[in-house]
Amino acid sequence: MSELTLLILQLAFLALLWVFIFIVVYTMRSDLFGQRVRKLKDAAAGPAPASGPAMAGAAAAGAAAGAARPAGAAAAGAPTTPPPGTPKVPTFIPAPGTELSGPPRASTANAGRLVITSGPKSGTDIPLGTEPLTIGRSTDSSVVIRDDYTSTHHARLMVWGEEWVIQDLDSTNGTFLDGQRVTAPVHVPLNTPIRIGATTFELRR
Repeated sequence: MSELTLLILQLAFLALLWVFIFIVVYTMRSDLFGQRVRKLKDAAAGPAPASGPAMAGAAAAGAAAGAARPAGAAAAGAPTTPPPGTPKVPTFIPAPGTELSGPPRASTANAGRLVITSGPKSGTDIPLGTEPLTIGRSTDSSVVIRDDYTSTHHARLMVWGEEWVIQDLDSTNGTFLDGQRVTAPVHVPLNTPIRIGATTFELRR
């Protein structure tokens, strides 16, 4: 084998080694620190007001229209717009199998505890209040789950409109409600399994 061939093989092996190291570091970073958390957005801001000549023209047109319109017509026909800062109610995906039948949705009135049914902490019974519960490997989580399939900040349980909702926080391995992956905030039915990593839990009375 010539020295040139040997040098090429060494360089190729070194390049592959660096690619492998990069992939490992990226995977560990995503698992340890997670990704950007989706937030429930407030009401979308309205279109920016026009400026300059366009704004002046619009104002003049509006004044002319107002003068031509009978008194009280503007108030009767004007659309009602919520005040700025009013939170937009998010559209939740119905929990699987609960559109027409199945267990009722868990709420602050009928769900009083979170029961871990499988996993390292099987049998744990956690009282529910109204505060959000974060679930993950991080020590600042409300429910700490330590296994290789749980992200640092994995999911969040929260109350929306008096009902409990589960939200996945862009976890690596996903959150599953009744066997189906959660891709958007979704209402949680009573006594329905939620799986995070190797742990399964339910909301019960």
